[in-house]
Amino acid sequence: MTSDFMDFLHDTKAEVIPADVMDLARLWLLDILGVAVGGTRTKLSLVIRNHAVQQFGAGGAGAQMLFDGRSVGPAGAALAGGMTIDALDGHDGHKITKGHTGCGVVPALIALCQAEQKFDAQDFLTALVIGYEVGTRAGIALHRTATDYHTSGAWIAIGAAALGARIKGLSAAHTREAIGIAEYHGPRSQMMRAIDHPTMVKDGSGWGAMAGVSAAYLAADGFTGAPAITVEGADVADLWQDFGSLWRIKEQYFKHFPVCRWAQPPVQAVLDLRHAHGLTSQDVARIDVTTFHQSKRLATRSPRTTEEAQYSTAFPTAVAMVRGQVAAEDIMESSFADREIQRLAEGMTIEEDARYNVAFPGRRIARVQLVLRDGRILTSPDTEAAGDPENPVDLATVQAKFHANVAGILPSARARGIDEAVLDLGKGGDMRALFALICAPTHEA
Repeated sequence: MTSDFMDFLHDTKAEVIPADVMDLARLWLLDILGVAVGGTRTKLSLVIRNHAVQQFGAGGAGAQMLFDGRSVGPAGAALAGGMTIDALDGHDGHKITKGHTGCGVVPALIALCQAEQKFDAQDFLTALVIGYEVGTRAGIALHRTATDYHTSGAWIAIGAAALGARIKGLSAAHTREAIGIAEYHGPRSQMMRAIDHPTMVKDGSGWGAMAGVSAAYLAADGFTGAPAITVEGADVADLWQDFGSLWRIKEQYFKHFPVCRWAQPPVQAVLDLRHAHGLTSQDVARIDVTTFHQSKRLATRSPRTTEEAQYSTAFPTAVAMVRGQVAAEDIMESSFADREIQRLAEGMTIEEDARYNVAFPGRRIARVQLVLRDGRILTSPDTEAAGDPENPVDLATVQAKFHANVAGILPSARARGIDEAVLDLGKGGDMRALFALICAPTHEA
């Protein structure tokens, strides 16, 4: 493992990280915490949090699960937090890795800091940046070297293990073992299986966070691991030599809607046409979507679970036409019986375009035609989802999404407290007040 990797992981201080990078870390943290609150409403989150209590009891140092209050071991808290965030598919992501880093490294870092009693806010924010930098590079390395498409948990495990090594102050030798254990045990699960058959396994994010946190503790106790080829291989060496000059956290995209990113271009196109022409769904006879192959693979039209609704192109596109939005409540089970949404989703045509396939994953493009009842046909331009790093969102947009996600779940005073604490993070004080706000249960609402 290179000295560049070890030096960046263990020796990086807040003072050398650009201010705009630190601001991005605050922004992504606020966004992820809002998604976590929304995720607590899902059956997935309830099952995994109860599982963590039953199977990951805090025999030693413990950590409270996000927005739950119960204490478990840090690996269990990372598992429950990562899966709760992933339960509502509205968190930031990265185009080239075709996945996510923050949804796993955030709960892993929170759990590690609680368990190890590390509460310095500036150190926390610095570590969060490092988690994004290591995890995103690991994802790029995996896609470069693997023959199939693995879930985000595979590289989240490496990012979480790196954070564990930093928080625990492991030696270089023990850090190498931790990274090797995490890569070997990280969930290299096949993403397209979850796309074709959406269930609670989703993107493997929580499992990766659990594997990474466990790897750090195992290495500290003398457990050994195989060398991590996605970190140490000669064919990926270039990815680990630009720490401090290329900030991968700047490459993350923002999600306006809590569904798979691949479904978002046609959702955006429908919303644009609906607004531009003052339409309602009753004006529309049929929606025709032209998109890229992976978006077409999101084939569920009549979801039975929120997971199927999130991994669908037809359903959220129909929701957008009917309701003029796609919010968390729109992809929950209570929306599935809406006959107008059913009509448009079941009658939608979805085709792929070779040009859009070539552009993927760097660009995700769709085009929509609305066939109106009066015989007119309205066609969108080539459309991409809003929030890509080339056109970043502003802080006010992120704050608005955060408060929309937590409305009705957290009291408004607590929501404001989290918002303010995250934006002040690293400017003085420590993490204990924020941890209290984000780990207490939601039932007080």
